Amino acid sequence: MDDQDHIERIWDLIEKVGVCMLTTQFAGGLRARPVEARPNRDAGLIYVVTDVESPKEEEVEAASDVCLVFIDSSDKAYLSISARAKIERDTAKIKSVWKESDELWWRGPTDPHVCLLRIELVTAELWDGPASGAVAVFEIAKSALTGRPPNLGENRKVTVAMQAEHHLP
Repeated sequence: MDDQDHIERIWDLIEKVGVCMLTTQFAGGLRARPVEARPNRDAGLIYVVTDVESPKEEEVEAASDVCLVFIDSSDKAYLSISARAKIERDTAKIKSVWKESDELWWRGPTDPHVCLLRIELVTAELWDGPASGAVAVFEIAKSALTGRPPNLGENRKVTVAMQAEHHLP
């Protein structure tokens, strides 16, 4: 696999998993919380709908470096993304990523409390694990019967510089 294949795999994972842990910096250290990623593969960006009064806004304004962690346990894939975030209040962009489920928290995309985190991916580390749980159980059972080591596949870790064509101002 070359870097472009890895980048495609990373975007596939982001789109499949959707919810991730976002880590920001604050005066006391680091803070992580689950968020729903709204990926835009073509632009190389991830958007997160959030509230203007959440700590995320203040933290991102003070320190734009963030981390996103996606886990697909069924695929044994783990993804950590180092990124830069900024607050965006563009109503048209909010409307473009808005989902009906957002109505649980806000009155709509024009609600004055809604803003976006615009997240530019810098570096991604991907761990693709070995075989699925069912295959692992079979291989371990087979190993117990045959005395041969189980074939669980390969662990693979790659670090990829993500497309740097879009820079935060």
